[in-house]
Amino acid sequence: MPQSLVNPADPPERQHEKLLTIVAALMKRVEQATDDSGAAYAQFQRAVMLEDQVRDRTRDLEHALDLLNQSNAQLELAMGAAEAARRNLADAIETIQEGFGLFGADDVLVLCNSRFGMHMPDVRVELIPGMTFGTYVDVVSRSSHLVLPHGETREDWVSRRLRRHADRHVMFNAEMIWDRWVQVSEHRTADGGTVVLQTDLTDVMRFEREERDRLLDDQARLVRATLDHISQGVCIFDREGRMVGWNRRLAELLSIPVAGTRRGVTFTSLLGMLQGRASIGPGMTVAALAEWAESRDRRPALTFDLRSGADIMLSAFAQEMPDGGFVMSFTDVTAERAAAEVMEAANESLERRVLERTLELEDALTQAERANSARSRFVAAASHDLLQPLSAAKLFLASLSDGGLGAEAGITLAKTQNALVSVEGILGDLLDISKLEAGKAALNVGSVRLGHILRQLHDEFSPVASAKGLCLTMMPTSAVVTSDLTYLRRILQNLIGNAIRYTEEGRVLVGVRRSRMRVRVAVIDTGPGIPEEEQENIFREFHRLNARASAAEGMGLGLAIVERACALLGHPLLLTSEPGRGTSFVLTLPVTAPGGGG
Repeated sequence: MPQSLVNPADPPERQHEKLLTIVAALMKRVEQATDDSGAAYAQFQRAVMLEDQVRDRTRDLEHALDLLNQSNAQLELAMGAAEAARRNLADAIETIQEGFGLFGADDVLVLCNSRFGMHMPDVRVELIPGMTFGTYVDVVSRSSHLVLPHGETREDWVSRRLRRHADRHVMFNAEMIWDRWVQVSEHRTADGGTVVLQTDLTDVMRFEREERDRLLDDQARLVRATLDHISQGVCIFDREGRMVGWNRRLAELLSIPVAGTRRGVTFTSLLGMLQGRASIGPGMTVAALAEWAESRDRRPALTFDLRSGADIMLSAFAQEMPDGGFVMSFTDVTAERAAAEVMEAANESLERRVLERTLELEDALTQAERANSARSRFVAAASHDLLQPLSAAKLFLASLSDGGLGAEAGITLAKTQNALVSVEGILGDLLDISKLEAGKAALNVGSVRLGHILRQLHDEFSPVASAKGLCLTMMPTSAVVTSDLTYLRRILQNLIGNAIRYTEEGRVLVGVRRSRMRVRVAVIDTGPGIPEEEQENIFREFHRLNARASAAEGMGLGLAIVERACALLGHPLLLTSEPGRGTSFVLTLPVTAPGGGG
């Protein structure tokens, strides 16, 4: 079109001007164009854009094709490597001496070697990759070379085999015909697959069987040697009652011929041989023994006596064995029974002598008790009768003291009065001890104010303690206890009097300590103490620890009266003493009423 608008013969400047004029006219025309003309231009622009997009997509497609070609090349290389690895794996498992099979996580056989199922040639061709584990078990169960366990059907075997497959590790021995054995083991792989190994154990099983038989033979010889060297007669029977083992001592003890002790002899036959040669002791019969041996239920152990001949006594023991058989042993107890009879006769003689001696001792004891009772009654009566003239003598002496005697006569009168007081105390002790021993002490148990008794005793013993330079301390108390007033006062009087008598320096303390239900009264001194070996003797009558004590100070009855009175009243008495550090007597009394102090 420019050739029709511009003259080629015009100079370039002229052509340029004409073109500018044409362009200006066209632009003006475009500006004045209708809407249809604008749509056409827009389509032109869209076409140009689509052409650019097609060009871009073409370049992208070419790039993708290049990448696809590279991936195909790499995939081909990977498939080649995988195939090489598969061939290497197949070659590797082929070198394994055991049968090898690999099942995937989906329980499908992936690969196996040529020895997989080698012990079952009749189904070996069916064991190929691609079969499921269930099919593999079913094929194996149909093999005529597999020996199923006794009493188990093929279906039972398959069911049990599949149940075991659920375990992570499985190992068992399968028996094959012609005395062959295969060990089957399963192991899970990391991805959930299963490796199955089949190992031929025939040689191992045969060797173990030979070793076991050899050991059994050795054990049988050892058992035989042991049985032949024991002093008991032993026979062993199987569950059918047939003899399977015995020793030579059996025939000697039962006095039966050697031909009777042979393998296979029944227990019934053995019982028949014993008739006329031996007799069963009481508590057992031949019929009961035969019934026990023939029983198929669990049999309890039996023990019975058997007399063989006229002189031999046997002790028989029968016990069931785990396999249903039983063992029976016979022990010669003739000497033991004879010794037992001699011992029994000696015991009877000894019992008679003991009984006679016991009767004699009982008579002697009765006489001693009668004499002791008479002595106690005499002492009580004599003491009571002597106390009356003593009291009269004290009254006479008291009346003389008011007569204005001289100094020397007054001293003599005072000594006489002290002697009479001592004699009166001794007679009182004798009277008390005789009553306690005879069991005729009159008790009047009731509520006793402990503080009142202690105040009286403090007034009584304070002058005596002061005369010896001792400090006598009594703790005040308002406790009310359950006891006999007279005997409780006598108990405390004797304890305090002894403490002052045997303490040369220091002090005597009477302490009272109260708990909820009882009161403890402690008499503590700083005297010489009592040796441990003498602590029981001091409660005996007429026993005095300090030999320097004169008869005027007592006859050693004080603590004996204390012990018997405490026992009679049920008041526990505790003695604690250490030589050189003093003595403590603790009397425990029951509380009967609330009170303070102590």
